[in-house]
Amino acid sequence: MNIIITISITAFIVLYAGLFKANKALLPLTVVGLLTALGFTFCAWNGNAVHFGMMQTDNFALAFSGICIIGTLLIFLLTQNYFHSKSDNIAEYYTLILFALAGMIMMVSYKNMAMLFVGLEIMSVSLYILAGIRKKDFASNEASLKYFLMGAFSTGFLLFGITLIYGASGSFDLDKIQAYLVNSQAVSPIFYPGVILMMIGLCFKVGAAPFHFWTPDVYEGSPSLITTFMSTVVKTAGFAAFLRLFAGALAPLHDFWVAPLMVIVCLTLFIGNVTALFQKNFKRMLAYSSISHAGYLLFSLIVLTKNSGNNVLVYAAAYTFASIIAFAVLILVKQKTGSDSFDSFNGLAKRNPLVALCLTVAMLSLAGIPLTAGFIGKYLMFLNVMTEYKTLLVAFAILNALVGFYYYFRVIVAIWFKDGAETELSTPVQYKVVLLVSVAITLVLGIYPAIILNLI
Repeated sequence: MNIIITISITAFIVLYAGLFKANKALLPLTVVGLLTALGFTFCAWNGNAVHFGMMQTDNFALAFSGICIIGTLLIFLLTQNYFHSKSDNIAEYYTLILFALAGMIMMVSYKNMAMLFVGLEIMSVSLYILAGIRKKDFASNEASLKYFLMGAFSTGFLLFGITLIYGASGSFDLDKIQAYLVNSQAVSPIFYPGVILMMIGLCFKVGAAPFHFWTPDVYEGSPSLITTFMSTVVKTAGFAAFLRLFAGALAPLHDFWVAPLMVIVCLTLFIGNVTALFQKNFKRMLAYSSISHAGYLLFSLIVLTKNSGNNVLVYAAAYTFASIIAFAVLILVKQKTGSDSFDSFNGLAKRNPLVALCLTVAMLSLAGIPLTAGFIGKYLMFLNVMTEYKTLLVAFAILNALVGFYYYFRVIVAIWFKDGAETELSTPVQYKVVLLVSVAITLVLGIYPAIILNLI
């Protein structure tokens, strides 16, 4: 609870500072607030699970809260000169991102489905505004409208599912719902469509196929920094919420909902990877890449083990920090060239070797090459499924991973082996910090995954 209070107070302080045009103080205030929240996360670690009514602070919630806070902190460090050139209302950007983060902490800590809905809506409403915050940019307006319409549609599915589950079990509490499934001789017929509707609603939120239609257009039209936030931290929180519900309360019905989930996984992997092959825009390629990674993350629910939470944590961390590197470099390149096509990355190694090396590590991690965190994440997901010898599913996923190699290595080839503009690409200090920290985490987790492998 201290984490949410700290983030919320920081948001109000930042908004208040914006009234007095203290723009230089916004980033320091935000960083201090997030570091304080991160401190509360570490202080609560390995204690007994603490209940706050409809929320529970346990190691699962703290681990994912820590990933979300660290990811958000790095994204805030990328704001140097980013908002200043686009808007006069800089405090609103900071405040909305902080409120979205507060909603995410609720999503990873909920023990009651009502709190899941509240956290989801706090996060979503903030993101609807952030996606369209550039009022004079048609693409940003279109992204906001599409995100709002599809988000509202998915919320309807989620609420209908919650209603049916409540009608059958008589409770919103996850423990009571699980007890109902375990102790009931005959589960109510309305419970089953409730589970499917909740799965559909959550798949909308994490961008899994066939509920992914909003993802490419929203990611492309939103400001790149907001896309970074949605693609990394938001997705991590969404999967943590997904896992807490389905691997916890709804685990007794695993045999019922695993079949539709496997169909969703196969569609997500196939559509995400194959469509990414044909993209000429780097930002749009990352959007379809995020869809394919949603498929890999859903592997953790196909076979439920005691390590499912740890597997998702490792994969989410690997994906988050690699994607932050990719989007940070995209922002730098777009600011210099005005384009986010693959051609704008040609010859990047000659213009800025440090940035080129960092982006190469990110692409290798996203592709799942050994000695990077992305390889460990994929390995754990495949190993999890192989415990029940689902060899066809693993073979299908490996084939899709090979497809992913092509479009990730396409970027690497452009960086190192193609000639581009000779103009030098400068890197601000804050960007260097973000890139080096993210690369270090990516490599350390790839070489010593035991650091976070048994946290939960």
